[in-house]
Amino acid sequence: MAMRTCNISARSVFLFNIITVLVLVTYLVDLEKKIANAKVSSQHNSDLLNTQVNGALLPSSFPSQNPTLFYNRVPKTGSTSFVGLAYDLCSRNKFKVLHVNVSKNAHTMSLNDQLRFARNLSSWDLKQPSFYHGHIAYLDFTKFGSTAPIFINLIRQPLDRMVSYYYFLRYGDDFRPHLIRRKQGNKTSFDDCVKEGQTECDPNNLWLQVPFFCGHHADCWVPGSSWAFEQAKNNLIKNYLLVGVTEQMEEFVAVLEATLPNFFKGSLKLYRQGSKSHLRKTNLKIPPKAETIERFRNSTVWQLENEFYEFALRQFEFVKSRTLNPDLSGKGQQFFYEKIRPK
Repeated sequence: MAMRTCNISARSVFLFNIITVLVLVTYLVDLEKKIANAKVSSQHNSDLLNTQVNGALLPSSFPSQNPTLFYNRVPKTGSTSFVGLAYDLCSRNKFKVLHVNVSKNAHTMSLNDQLRFARNLSSWDLKQPSFYHGHIAYLDFTKFGSTAPIFINLIRQPLDRMVSYYYFLRYGDDFRPHLIRRKQGNKTSFDDCVKEGQTECDPNNLWLQVPFFCGHHADCWVPGSSWAFEQAKNNLIKNYLLVGVTEQMEEFVAVLEATLPNFFKGSLKLYRQGSKSHLRKTNLKIPPKAETIERFRNSTVWQLENEFYEFALRQFEFVKSRTLNPDLSGKGQQFFYEKIRPK
């Protein structure tokens, strides 16, 4: 009887020891997991510190490693000068620049080309950030199931843009001075062209910046369309990171450098000190007379184009005031996170 009791006692001790070992092993495994998680969290926080200030993403940080910019440039708005900066900076700042050339200088694409371009731009892996540019109207990439690029653009006072283009076709510019232009030899002034009622100087020809921002819908290209005007304003606010004005090119460059330094670091200095600020200048341009300007102001097309320009200008002035110091340097981050719980 005593021997049996001793055996039961020994068995109990053995089971107790087994349970103790299992509990200890479970504890150690759990402790090891907690230490590993703490290391991962510490490394994650360390990584965040490298890309964040007070918990906010730095301007150079992107969810995507290789962001894509699309500058769907409006003709005769200083776009050659601006693109020249991109080509000078691309090697230094390590991004690709690609020109999208549409056949016959068309500003809209066929439906199948829209699909091809949207898929190309969103799926190509160029191993670097990319900057696309071309004279193409706004394109809704989401319509084709593709990721939209970051849109930027420049616009110009509409009558100034039209007059510049008129004389450009006759006298060329200093960018390619030996190229024979389509209207070379035609000495008719813009004022006389308007007075004579020639088609080339019809106020309907002002209709370009609104449809460029409106897009590929047929009604976008109907001169004086109020629907196109509203659509253009909506796209400018919702789908463009920044729209500058030709008359403030330097400020436009400064805002981009402050906002997208991985593309535009050094661009303001290059613009100020280099030759890019006046890369393309029409050889002869005669300002229109007061009576010519008055004729245009009476047209619906001029009124909508001018109102769109003023709308874009107000938005740019607002963005500029919040982004830049008086010397055009960036203001830097102006917010931070606090009162974060649990600690």
